[in-house]
Amino acid sequence: MTSTAQTEYVTTTDGVLQITIATAANGTSMDFAGINAGTAALTDLAPEIGAVVLTGSGANFCAGGNVRGFAAAEDRGAHIHGLATDLHAFVRALDETRVPVLAAVQGWAAGAGMSLVCAADIAFGGPSTKLRPAYPGIGLSPDGGMSWTLPRIVGAGRAAEILLTDAVLDADEAVRLGILSRLVADDDVRAETLALAQELARGPRSTYAAIKSLMAQSDSTSLSEQLDLERDFIAAAANSRTGREGVDAFVAKRKPDYRDQA
Repeated sequence: MTSTAQTEYVTTTDGVLQITIATAANGTSMDFAGINAGTAALTDLAPEIGAVVLTGSGANFCAGGNVRGFAAAEDRGAHIHGLATDLHAFVRALDETRVPVLAAVQGWAAGAGMSLVCAADIAFGGPSTKLRPAYPGIGLSPDGGMSWTLPRIVGAGRAAEILLTDAVLDADEAVRLGILSRLVADDDVRAETLALAQELARGPRSTYAAIKSLMAQSDSTSLSEQLDLERDFIAAAANSRTGREGVDAFVAKRKPDYRDQA
């Protein structure tokens, strides 16, 4: 794939793939046209893409699933099974993406919306941002990977409390727990997230890929095994075009140029 098709839900700007996961329709609930378009774009990621941004186009990042749609389904179990299958294909594609994934979390991130915040590498919010699991409120269990990602972010005990009590987390608490990376002005959440994504897209992509790979493996390796991995990764990087450019630029006291680096 040489370029990403521009649609209502998937756009590219300066090396950044933007995926709209919720719109103002249906109360900013998750829009599966965007989810499925995002999965397709991530699965066959265009080579010019150096970062991914998840965003909602309405007042909220994502208010969760379309509960009225759940209620209207003839077979609710089959309906939700299909939605979860599509959502989980998207989460898997995000997890396998070698470039940084950012979330612009304006307003509410509830239910599966909160799951996608937890799936991002970096998440910006505003002072009015709020997060809530929302599943117990409608008698359902989590999806979107929240039962896996949240304990790894906040710890098992805190995650259990958040999930079981259906806690509403304000922006400050979400930052303290590490679910949100930082806060910016409410009106600047999307712009600030995109600006950072564009900066990352100009950076050393193979380095970011290595960082993500090392962090992903750290959950299942011993310290000794992780040290071996780090040694092998950094040695390989030193002989790569990216590593050579970074070191040479530092010695020459110039800004590195990572365009077309591997």
